[in-house]
Amino acid sequence: MNVPKHHLFVCGSFRANGERQGACFKKDSISLLSHLQNEVQDRMLEGIEVSVTGCMNLCVHAPVMVDYPSGNFYKIPNTDAIDAILDAFEEDSVAEEFLLK
Repeated sequence: MNVPKHHLFVCGSFRANGERQGACFKKDSISLLSHLQNEVQDRMLEGIEVSVTGCMNLCVHAPVMVDYPSGNFYKIPNTDAIDAILDAFEEDSVAEEFLLK
């Protein structure tokens, strides 16, 4: 099994019963997830996997994404943030302006 360099988990605000609700969902994290998946594919970025999660309990910063294994949490308010984060990955750096601290 190949371990990805970046496994990106985007909060989908899923609850235990499968319903989507909450801050990330209300701020359209699912369309941001779609943009992220498309960008990874369009840029042919290897070593990056994308997944959706249940609520991460970071609603104050919604929508959010975590990069594993780095443990960096990102605020992803729009597609420009996703593009900047992926640009940073391509440069082997971190998009500091979107990091949650």
